[in-house]
Amino acid sequence: MILKDKKLLITGILTDKSIAYASAKIAIENGAEVIATGFGKGLRITERAVKRLSEDIKVYEMDIQDPKQVEEAVKAIKENHGNIDGVLHAIAFSPTEAMGGNFMNTELDDALASFEVSAFSLKTLAKGFQPIMNNPASIVALDFDNSQAWPGYDWQGVAKSGLQSIVRYLSYYLGSDGIRVNAVASGPLATTAAKNIPGFSSMEGEWDEKAPLGWDTKNAEPVAKVVNFLLSDLSEVVTGEVIHADGGAHAIGGKMIED
Repeated sequence: MILKDKKLLITGILTDKSIAYASAKIAIENGAEVIATGFGKGLRITERAVKRLSEDIKVYEMDIQDPKQVEEAVKAIKENHGNIDGVLHAIAFSPTEAMGGNFMNTELDDALASFEVSAFSLKTLAKGFQPIMNNPASIVALDFDNSQAWPGYDWQGVAKSGLQSIVRYLSYYLGSDGIRVNAVASGPLATTAAKNIPGFSSMEGEWDEKAPLGWDTKNAEPVAKVVNFLLSDLSEVVTGEVIHADGGAHAIGGKMIED
């Protein structure tokens, strides 16, 4: 029970296929109290999804682009749950105009929307919840390998590069408060969000061939286990890190040569 008595805020729970959902499930199995957030039309979807995990999970409305809602969510969580021990940032969005091969034609506003929601929001989340985080505590962000260009991923890929940099800067600025900040770079998973990424279907089979350990796009739990490790005190000296939970694909330059 590596998360016994920990209170964790999990954002981004929409379906039982998501990394956020799997992370919440494993956290509960490891003794944690899970708190969730949702917003807009997705709020009801989140409320239905978490009921499959536990009737006790409280869902708070929080649009990461609305400072007032973030402030109100922090206040409500403090009042109802006290301080928290960890946060999972599972927030990302890019307009269709910023993906799907539109890289050269993307307008500044669409690129900025990708950056604000998918990267800058990590700083927003960290700053908002910093006052109610215990010492020690952990913030984990979900990432995707962006060391190379993925055709179709476009400005979301650029935003993910920004996210990694923000992880490093936050680890510096929050370290004195005992708050660790790390990211988990997952391999492709057949989540609702991923299926909206142009070219995702062709990526699925290629990843399994490339990963030395193999890769199951339909199973988010191996990635969620890494998330839970980072949320736990077992990672007490790990911060500013991007851990690849991708079957090892990131380390292989091309298809492996068989004897």
